[in-house]
Amino acid sequence: MADQRFIIEMGMGNDLHGENYTKAAMRAVENARQRSSLHLLGVPGVQRGALRIVVTIGVQAPEQVDRDAIAGLFGDANVTVLVKKGGLNSRHPGTGQSIVMAAAAVEAFLPAQP
Repeated sequence: MADQRFIIEMGMGNDLHGENYTKAAMRAVENARQRSSLHLLGVPGVQRGALRIVVTIGVQAPEQVDRDAIAGLFGDANVTVLVKKGGLNSRHPGTGQSIVMAAAAVEAFLPAQP
């Protein structure tokens, strides 16, 4: 039986001065998590160990995101981190420095429940 998605939250994060894609991505994930609540995991019969989390990050330089750092935000949970081209950079015309903006989708899946 296929897993069922029971939560999806989106978030946005940025790094204003360091051009750090991982920092922006971590802030986007935290932004999404702040609006999520996993009360379902306390329901009898729902096994916490069966929880699967998929995090999708969009930034302009996907190769610069530390996937392990993103997964580490969820402790020992079963996490898959996907990083794709997306997000937005806004370059300051005077300094040439970019503000890095990241978008994140955090999805939680459990096996289909009877």
